[in-house]
Amino acid sequence: MLSVVIVGGLHADARKATVGRLLADVPGSVVLHHDLSTAAAGTVVRTIRDAGGILSAGETPLVNDCACCALREDLVPELRRLDAAGTLRLAVVELWDSVEPKAMAEVVAAGGLTVTGVITAVDPALVLPYLGNGDDLADRGLAAAATDQRTVADTFARQLEYAPVLAVLDSPEADEEDRELLAQLHPTAHQIPIGTGRPTTTDHSTRLTDPSVPDHATRLTDPTNSDHPTRLTDPTVPDHPARPTDPAHTDHATRPTDSTPTDHPVRPTDASGTLYPVRPTDASGTLYPLRPSPRSALVRAALAGFDVESAAAAQHPACARLPAEADAHGVSTLVWHRCRPFHPERLYEALEDITCAAARSRGRFWLADKPDVLLHWDAAGGALCVESVGPWLASLPDAAWDMVPPVRRAAAALDWHPEHGDCCQHLVFTSPGLDRDGLERLLESCLLTDAEYAAGRDAWKRLPPAFDTLLEV
Repeated sequence: MLSVVIVGGLHADARKATVGRLLADVPGSVVLHHDLSTAAAGTVVRTIRDAGGILSAGETPLVNDCACCALREDLVPELRRLDAAGTLRLAVVELWDSVEPKAMAEVVAAGGLTVTGVITAVDPALVLPYLGNGDDLADRGLAAAATDQRTVADTFARQLEYAPVLAVLDSPEADEEDRELLAQLHPTAHQIPIGTGRPTTTDHSTRLTDPSVPDHATRLTDPTNSDHPTRLTDPTVPDHPARPTDPAHTDHATRPTDSTPTDHPVRPTDASGTLYPVRPTDASGTLYPLRPSPRSALVRAALAGFDVESAAAAQHPACARLPAEADAHGVSTLVWHRCRPFHPERLYEALEDITCAAARSRGRFWLADKPDVLLHWDAAGGALCVESVGPWLASLPDAAWDMVPPVRRAAAALDWHPEHGDCCQHLVFTSPGLDRDGLERLLESCLLTDAEYAAGRDAWKRLPPAFDTLLEV
């Protein structure tokens, strides 16, 4: 059975170094890559290569004018052909810059293939610049589809937080603060060093961190209504549609089938057309088992195994594995947990200050006028996205609990309150130079006062619905 490892990340130099290491460390491995930068010409370029160079190249047409949809439809059939050859043990899927690993891991798993690892490649010196970059991907030539409204910051944050393994470039430009920020953003990640120094190439990293490029205004976006976003700072700035929470999602994408045309044979060949001897066999023709070197931590991580369902649950707002309290090397993580709802108007008025207080913040929150609704908080690059993700468990009838996944029930139990159940504020803020005291005071001021709280739920529901323009009601 072919093992598939997915390697992604906006830090292209780190990603390429990671893929190169895997090719060098696993004899017979190949890399499958779809280049979405050619979408303007109406196609996506697919290449398959090994450590020696390109084995085959071809094009696949856009699907409904969507490069990401073309990737979805072409990826699984290509992996199946590699698997059918029977000569490969490892296929490395190198994602194009802004493609996010969650969607692709789910596509590969749904196609009946085995995802054994998901790795995001990172240059620690670029973590803060990318996390603070609120530019739209489209403005940087990094959009995966014509309708892609994501930003650099939120895309990078999701790439970073989804992967259980981070391949970290040993960049001489990174300092202790950079490395601490990376560690606090994803404290459970297995970090693996992949090299020394960042290659001197002209890549997106140069353009993304150019100080001459003006920052975008802080904006509050509504993922459920792409036609009517609300700007927090400058009403004269033209509106951008809200960014989707699942950037690779598309309603018209279909599950790949083997009918997708291909321009290369099932078994990879070199430039002369000679079949590539990817793995040694014994006298009977049986493939020798793949035994990575004990020194190759990257290979072990790539083959360790990956549970797509567990990874999705770890990112769901109701049961996300959020970072813990931390404070080191100038970087802090504040975990703010309260069992009292926000006053909708006071919170709305403070959104800009709260959003800009940290490089990254996320979690779940509770509004008094919508006491039964679990709300998702997701902020990076000076922009905040809020959305409803369904009811709190405490709002469900007992009979409905059997339909709730066990991981969700376990997460609710950790926050359970004798009066309100799992309804709570659980927000996490991570940033260099974080003003913890000031941020806590600001958040506390947005909660219901004692008198407002004592008035009860019926009174809460009559409070001004300040978030109705941002949420689907």
